[in-house]
Amino acid sequence: MDRITKRFGRQTVLDGVSLELHAGEVHALLGCNGAGKSTLLKILGGVHTSDEGSIHLANRSITPRSPAHAARLGIAVIHQELSLVPALSVADNLLLGRPMSRLGFLLRGRERAEAEKRLAEVGLDIDPDKPVEQLSLAERQLVEIAKALGFGASVLVMDEPTSALTAPSVDRLFELVRSLCARGVAVVYVSHRMDEIARIAHRLTVLRDGRVAGRALVGEATVEDIVAWMLGPRAAAVSADPSGRAELTDVPAAARLEVENFSITSSHSQRLLVDAVSFSVSAGEIVGCFGLSGAGANDLVAALFGASSDRTKGIVRLDGQAVNIGSPRDAAALGIGFVPADRKTMGIVPLMTSAHNATLAVLSAISPLGWIRNKKDRDVSMQAAERTGLSPAVLERAVVELSGGNQQKVVLGKWLVSDPRLLLLDDPTRGVDVGAKAEIYARLRALAGGGAAVFVAGSDAEELVELCNRILVLRKGKIVATVRPGECNANRLLALAMSEHDGAVIEASA
Repeated sequence: MDRITKRFGRQTVLDGVSLELHAGEVHALLGCNGAGKSTLLKILGGVHTSDEGSIHLANRSITPRSPAHAARLGIAVIHQELSLVPALSVADNLLLGRPMSRLGFLLRGRERAEAEKRLAEVGLDIDPDKPVEQLSLAERQLVEIAKALGFGASVLVMDEPTSALTAPSVDRLFELVRSLCARGVAVVYVSHRMDEIARIAHRLTVLRDGRVAGRALVGEATVEDIVAWMLGPRAAAVSADPSGRAELTDVPAAARLEVENFSITSSHSQRLLVDAVSFSVSAGEIVGCFGLSGAGANDLVAALFGASSDRTKGIVRLDGQAVNIGSPRDAAALGIGFVPADRKTMGIVPLMTSAHNATLAVLSAISPLGWIRNKKDRDVSMQAAERTGLSPAVLERAVVELSGGNQQKVVLGKWLVSDPRLLLLDDPTRGVDVGAKAEIYARLRALAGGGAAVFVAGSDAEELVELCNRILVLRKGKIVATVRPGECNANRLLALAMSEHDGAVIEASA
């Protein structure tokens, strides 16, 4: 891939990115959220086309026009969310789109034989007639790879392939990747896990803000080098400025939120997402929960609001009283608010006005008999605008028409007017411009200064260092460190989340 550039409207998401893959090698691709990794891989996989640049495969120029076209060219992409159809058999999934038939009749015997052959290639000994929904997650992952290889892939892209796997399953996957490399397949491996990259990769490329920030052979870079490439020069400046936290230094001793031995198990994959974590958040305190993709931070904050279908176990106390939060309605009744990462599907009603969106959390108060009191509705929406710095002029516009920053202010304002005891936030400034970020930070500090507890989950190390009193670091569902921003900058925070061997040279894989 040579000098790939991609724009969405006026935003340039990739700016002259080049990526060189070698047959028989694993190339690790790293970068923070929004760095451009997904867009680059979607161009390689035929989901998007680049505005500038070129792709060459085996010395010939190609332009993948769709995922199916990319597969025919020999490029297979395995996403975090697997593409298998659960209700169909393993064989049907392996041959989906390319059934074996004669005169309109399926040749089941030949399909089964072909499926057995493909499963053997990935070392999987299972019945091809077994429904995919009865397989373990590790088995599904291997079936997905077998399906990709059935198209004769010479390039295999794996996006966070181990995020849902146990340690033995990871070992099995790595054995397969090594065997694929021995056959000349080039593998792109997207991961934040330094220990895995050290075991399996030969080269690495780091993206930041849509550009290549660094490249190295594995063995030539330390974790600190990689973190510096990922964050750039901004991190030191952010970490060195404690002014935003000055008003939060005297934290009351009383815990507003207490979480004890809290675990979350995925209802879909049965994987342990969060593993027996315990922590507290005091009234007047902003606590961050930092974790990279798949670490469990986002799952944790959603579960605490009752906005998750996953199974939970453990004790949650609010102001010393044990509570059972089974739904967002339960959480709101307890005085808990939630600003989700995906505001468009979970935070707003797009076609409603901003004013009506801003009053949703207090709807019962402004409509005691089922009828909305218009004056009260206007007053509350104006309060939401005042408390978030939102221009009153936009209140009568459909919220979907607003900028991302103003949409987020509407979501935040909705909860601020409810005077929450506890506000939970998940990546609260994702897709928000710098000016709106500063305003949101100020409102959260004011909320904490007024006695509320604030718990922020996120993958932006710089943001949490600037905003929080304390930061919990999650890795693989466990709290591996609790740090204070004055003792830890963004680089150190990212290193803690990425590797058990912080600071060491990343040794090359065999």
